[in-house]
Amino acid sequence: MTGPRDIHAYLAAFDDIPGTRVYTAARARKGYQLNQFAMSLMKEGNRQRFRSDEKAYLDEWPLTDEQKRAIIDRDYNQMLDLGGNIYFLAKIFSCDGLSFVQAVSTMTGMSVEDYQAMMNAGGRSPDGVRSIRDKN
Repeated sequence: MTGPRDIHAYLAAFDDIPGTRVYTAARARKGYQLNQFAMSLMKEGNRQRFRSDEKAYLDEWPLTDEQKRAIIDRDYNQMLDLGGNIYFLAKIFSCDGLSFVQAVSTMTGMSVEDYQAMMNAGGRSPDGVRSIRDKN
């Protein structure tokens, strides 16, 4: 039997994975209202209201200024950092008429074609940078 694990050190290790944001309980708490906003876009009337005046619609939600800015800028990586769940954020890019592949390619800095080709070839190589902190 091993000794007690430091849960904070264990969870902090998730932040050291390059190009990945692990959706932890802390992120879920941080992004609760962001994700609720995104889920509101499942209703056509809400999508129309959002499209007609994004700022006014966002002001109806108890979002942080940082979350509102990320939404307006469609900075999906920042939304993830602020607690967004990719499956909820899909409602935002769907509202914009983007497919999952189109939206996620913007998060990688790759063209849609390059991203799709990479994924069809099996995804990113496990070789290369394995740690942000250690750069190896």
